[in-house]
Amino acid sequence: MKVFVTGGAGYIGSVATELLLDEGHQVVVFDNLERGHKEAVDSRARFIRGDIRDKASIFAAMDDAKPEAVMHFAAYALVGESMQSPEVYWRNNLVGGINVAEAMIHNGVGKIVLSSTCATYGQPEKVPITEDESQKPANPYGATKLMFEQVLRWNQELKGVKAVFLRYFNAAGATGRFGEDHDPESHIIPNILKVALGQAEAITIHGDDYDTPDGTCIRDYVHVYDLAQAHLLALSKDVSGGINLGTGDGCSVRGVIEAARKITGHPIPEKVGPRRPGDPARLVAGAARAANVLGWKPRFGAIESIVETAWKWHKAHPRGYGK
Repeated sequence: MKVFVTGGAGYIGSVATELLLDEGHQVVVFDNLERGHKEAVDSRARFIRGDIRDKASIFAAMDDAKPEAVMHFAAYALVGESMQSPEVYWRNNLVGGINVAEAMIHNGVGKIVLSSTCATYGQPEKVPITEDESQKPANPYGATKLMFEQVLRWNQELKGVKAVFLRYFNAAGATGRFGEDHDPESHIIPNILKVALGQAEAITIHGDDYDTPDGTCIRDYVHVYDLAQAHLLALSKDVSGGINLGTGDGCSVRGVIEAARKITGHPIPEKVGPRRPGDPARLVAGAARAANVLGWKPRFGAIESIVETAWKWHKAHPRGYGK
C-alpha cells in the first residue's frame, strides 16, 4: 500500500516507517522536524517537510502522495506541558489532526490508524484498564487525543473513513536503527540510562509512598517495535475503534531501575522526590482486544529485554541523533 505517515521522524513513527518498508509498502513521511529528527527517517521513505497545522501544507503533500491509508503520529505528548500551555495542544493535536482528516477526505483516503493514548481514560476506576473504561481525561493532552478520536468516529460514520485508535501505555525500547531522543526527555528508561552513561548523577523517583508493593508507581511498558507492529496489523485488518496496546503486566519504577542496573552493570544511584500531581499508582492495560481483534502478541514482554534494546541504542547514540 501507499501509506502516508505523519510524525514519521519521531520515536514511534520512525519505527513504524521502518516496519512498513520492510514489508514492502511505499511510505511518505510528513514531519516538520520540530520534535523529530531527519536522521530518524528511514532512507527508503520519501520525506516531505511540512506542518499539520498548515492546512495548505498537508493538503499539498497528500494531494501529491495520493496515499491509500494514513498513520498519524504527529502530536505533542507531554502531560506537564499540556497543563502549562493547553492552547498549543488544541492547535497541534486537534486542529492539526482535523487538517489531516480533511485532506484524507479530499483525496478519498479510506483508512487512518491513530497513535492515541491511555491518557484518554484519565484516573482509572479499575485496573487493568479495558476499552470499556469511561474516558475522562485528566489533562489537555489526553483531552485532545479523545477529541480527535471523536472527530474520526464521526468521519467514519458520515464519510466512510475507517479509523482505528491505538491507545498506548508506556512506549519504551529501541530497534537496532531507531530509538528515543526527546528534548526534554520525560520517559523513565532514557533518564535512567543517562545515569549509566555518566550524563546524570542519579535517577529521581517521583514518590515512593504509593499503594504498591515497593511504594513506587507501576506502569505497563510496551516495546516500540511491538507498538509499530500493532499499527501494521491495524492497517491490514478490517477493524475500527479503540484498542489498548499494553502487555497486561506492570513494572514498578524501582523494578525498572533494578532491571537497568542488571543490564548496564552500573549501580545507578536513586533519590526520592515529591510525587508528580495526578500520577495514578497503577496503569496497566487490559489488552485482550488487541490479541483477539488484531492477533497482536508483544514480542518483548520482560522489562529486562526492553531495557536491553534501549541500552544498546543509547550506547551507540549517547547524545541522540546527529549530535
